[in-house]
Amino acid sequence: MRQDDRAPYDRALHRARVAAYAPGEFIGQESFMTAGEIRALAVQAGIGPEVSVLDLCCGTAGPGRWLTQELGCAYLGVDASASAVALARERAGDLPCRFATARIPPLPRGPFDVVLLLETMLAFEDKDALVGQVAGALRPGGRFAFTLEEGPPLTAGERSAMPDADTVWLTPLHELGACLERAGLVVAYQEDHSAAHRATAQALAAAFAADAHHIAAHIGRRALDELLAAHRLWIEWLGEGRVRKLALVAALSA
Repeated sequence: MRQDDRAPYDRALHRARVAAYAPGEFIGQESFMTAGEIRALAVQAGIGPEVSVLDLCCGTAGPGRWLTQELGCAYLGVDASASAVALARERAGDLPCRFATARIPPLPRGPFDVVLLLETMLAFEDKDALVGQVAGALRPGGRFAFTLEEGPPLTAGERSAMPDADTVWLTPLHELGACLERAGLVVAYQEDHSAAHRATAQALAAAFAADAHHIAAHIGRRALDELLAAHRLWIEWLGEGRVRKLALVAALSA
């Protein structure tokens, strides 16, 4: 499902998302990650006071705003959705966050200490072009912190079953590793979140189904059905090992 106007979608899903996560783990994210996972990845990437962070495909920037508040980084969030960026900017309040509306690639001019890409690597078909631009935006020794939906490309049947399959480009880990190597990036940290993200997907699907009337009133029944269908597929694929969810940090050679 595409959300060109993010506000109705955000309102529709908010209370179900709050219900799906354990206390303290929902920070406005639009993904399967928990606050604890986001913090752990940020710490591994060296995010802290005065560290410059470029957050790609930030959406409404729940994680970015939270990291700015918790860790004190110098934050720039970028997303193609003007409505998502407007919500992010409004919710940032007095936090020292900056935002821009732009399609990725190209990336804003750096250099940055850290580039974040949370839960949206799968949206980029050309991973080489993206990773090359990420490396170009980092200062020597900078870090690329991201999550990866790892696995073989979708089959024709899988593509027909997945809503908005044109934004779902799975990548085997060895291919992504080769992309990183070509760009001068070396993996320094890797963690498998497959089981945890399957559990989160299950909790979200159950919460969406329980709040179906409210959600459909905001975004329509078809959009709700597509949302549930996508979650059911992720639950199945993560359970079968068809897809793995990984968190990684790769460092640019100094």
